[in-house]
Amino acid sequence: MGICNGKPIQRSKESRSQVSAETDETSEVGLNKSFGFSRHFSTHYEIDGQVGRGDLGYTCSAKGKKGSLKGQEVAVKVIHKAKLTNALMVEDVSREVKIMRALTGHKNLVQFYDAFEDDENVYIVMEQKIIERGCKYAEDDAKHVMVQILSVVAYCHLQGVVHRDLKPEHFLFSTKDETSPLKAVGVGFSAYVKPDERLNDIVGSSLHVAPEVLHRAYGTESDMWMVGVMTYVLLSGSRPFWAPTEYELFRAVLKTEPSFEEAPWPSLSPDVVDFVKRLLHKDYRKRLTAAQALCHPWLVGSHEALAKTLTIQQLAHLREQFTLLEPSKDGYISMQNFKTAILKSSTNAMKDSGVLDYVHMELRLGSSSVPMHAVLQDWIRQSDGKLSFLGFVRLLHGASSQTLQKA
Repeated sequence: MGICNGKPIQRSKESRSQVSAETDETSEVGLNKSFGFSRHFSTHYEIDGQVGRGDLGYTCSAKGKKGSLKGQEVAVKVIHKAKLTNALMVEDVSREVKIMRALTGHKNLVQFYDAFEDDENVYIVMEQKIIERGCKYAEDDAKHVMVQILSVVAYCHLQGVVHRDLKPEHFLFSTKDETSPLKAVGVGFSAYVKPDERLNDIVGSSLHVAPEVLHRAYGTESDMWMVGVMTYVLLSGSRPFWAPTEYELFRAVLKTEPSFEEAPWPSLSPDVVDFVKRLLHKDYRKRLTAAQALCHPWLVGSHEALAKTLTIQQLAHLREQFTLLEPSKDGYISMQNFKTAILKSSTNAMKDSGVLDYVHMELRLGSSSVPMHAVLQDWIRQSDGKLSFLGFVRLLHGASSQTLQKA
């Protein structure tokens, strides 16, 4: 992965117009470019050399000089403050660091270490030793890659973060070893989004843009479209949508369907074709969520009974998660258990995204949004409105009451 680059979409004029007139042509006058980061970068790290360049600066390798990272190689993203010409750009950098700090810790996310600044630059220090690979995979290898990608996406969405720039070159490997874990990078376009909020800022790669992004009304579902594009590319080595100009490309995204008739699709399993089609559904309301995608038959195996679709390890993990909700002695949980667990286990990202304001959250089913209690009603005990472990598993598994018996 990391070689199938797409042309980046610049921020829309509408989003830039949100910045006041004082921060446009006169942006250098009175624009606060202080982020409150430590000013002791050179005390902690020694720069080795530049490894890449970007619009706002460059990336370099460095070594830790003291503390837990002493002698360890790290990557440093250097952003020139002179390039930050308006308040929106300053806000973007601040948000990028905030999101990286909040999300760090997931095994498939590049590790964030710290952020520094001086009068000229911002320094974002993170994990190094990530390498690129080719972008076409055999089906079994693609499964392993997609599980890791979806794990990151599900984690971001749980925290109330939409990535907005998912593409193969933003998923790299820690080492050259075949079993090396995948690492997600490039959260510069990420944003917090509330459950009922729709974003309108057009950002990301033109080759991965979702239809609703072009309509300027999107949420976390747009990330799942990008996952669908990546899966299509990983398996076929080609794009699901292509045109010589950006205008024609966007028209194709809105009006045409991807082809599954040319090689290698006829030789691939029906499950993977279904998987990609469900991710590239133009109606975002009918698109798979990250959690549903992880439970798709292509990734877990197609079986009629729920007990056969989950491994012992998966069931053990779900049992552990269910236990965190502190069920009663009879093994059932109530809506209050959900609310208490969310508040107790909340992260900084959840707080920043406003997820905690939605403990009475809504889940989207089909073409409508309904309250959480209406969703759970399909699996709860009618006598007291409580949810069993089996109901909990079925709910997370995305199973329908039409295919499974009630808990």
